[in-house]
Amino acid sequence: SQSRNRYGIMLDTQKIKAQLEERLTFLKTRVHDIEEDLREPADPDFAEQATEAEGDEVLEGLEDSALHEIAQIKAALDRIAAGSYGDCATCGETIDEKRLAILPHAAQCISCASK
Repeated sequence: SQSRNRYGIMLDTQKIKAQLEERLTFLKTRVHDIEEDLREPADPDFAEQATEAEGDEVLEGLEDSALHEIAQIKAALDRIAAGSYGDCATCGETIDEKRLAILPHAAQCISCASK
């Protein structure tokens, strides 16, 4: 279904919600897979342990990034439920539809996000 934000702009929130939920499922699976990889026992070879440690750092960075995006998506889903999706959390103005198309979990308009 479509809904209007408080400025009268039509947003297909059902479609956006479905996209966000699909991305959320993907990210949760990714985090689970990363955690599984990080739990694997260390290789007994010392040189391999050093290589694995570097790989683990990369995985931890990917996990942190995914967890951050998960939090942003959950917040966007909350805004959809509250009827405030598409409104900048900082200034209250409408977030440009092009920005939302690229970054559907955006909480700020481009002007506020740039500050």
